[in-house]
Amino acid sequence: MNGVIPLQKEIGKTSSDYVYLLRKVLKTKKIGHTGTLDPLVDGVLPICVGQATKLVNTLTNSPKEYEGEITLGKMTTTEDREGDVVKEVKLSEPIALDDINRVFVKMTGPLKQIPPMFSAVKVNGRKLYEYARIGQTVERPERDITIYSFSLLGEPSFDLETGEQKIKFHVRCSKGTYVRTLAVQFGAELGLPAYMSQLTRTKSAGYELSQTFKLSEIESMVKSNRTDFLQSIDDVLSDVPRHELTDEEWTIGVLHGGFLDLPQADTSQNLRVTREGITKAIYKFDKNRNTWIPDMMLLKNE
Repeated sequence: MNGVIPLQKEIGKTSSDYVYLLRKVLKTKKIGHTGTLDPLVDGVLPICVGQATKLVNTLTNSPKEYEGEITLGKMTTTEDREGDVVKEVKLSEPIALDDINRVFVKMTGPLKQIPPMFSAVKVNGRKLYEYARIGQTVERPERDITIYSFSLLGEPSFDLETGEQKIKFHVRCSKGTYVRTLAVQFGAELGLPAYMSQLTRTKSAGYELSQTFKLSEIESMVKSNRTDFLQSIDDVLSDVPRHELTDEEWTIGVLHGGFLDLPQADTSQNLRVTREGITKAIYKFDKNRNTWIPDMMLLKNE
């Protein structure tokens, strides 16, 4: 079994929980996910199976899209609704729409973030959340991210009794973005404490929420000997230019990880080489050698 499962992660389980459960359902060990989602976040979680596990880094590096909610007026230890409130400001009136949209515009583009203490980023060999659980705060490395688009969804709501304002948003962002931290940064731009009160990943690795399958649906399909939930490696890589191998290129070249001489191929991007239409490797052009060399071997893809 080789391919990618566009899984619909539900609230409550970790990304690793799904890997563990799918190993049992599919009766295979070679499974990996393409980007951690916190237990309180639901949505698109592509899962790679078999030979497709070699694509994990490629798919993880792709931009992600989310829809969520920022609550202005409170800040929590975890930057989401799970943590304890550490700062609170009761708003006497809602923030003006013009000011909200100004922050969305200002935060679009290159941005710097410091990972939250409750995260899996390692510092001095330990995960940050391990420090956080014993009440320690350590210096964290700043990272560069990119916010490709960041915008308001619908009208913000304001609760006069609690003094909280809730802002629904859509964001398209680069790998490594902590949307929880983005919510806190949004509040800081307005001079207010804030936290992420809800989040759904709506797109990842090219898959949208409407294309996903729940674990229960996958279990039912497997019992019926169906694999509708599995997207082939060839479908996943359909946007990569393709070259169908000749018998000689296959037996003498690719089968042994050799170089390829393909003068007609576009050298500006990677090339997917196929045997009878099935992807067997990804090649890249080496300018120094002036030839195509293997970048990723997928020989067992059937």
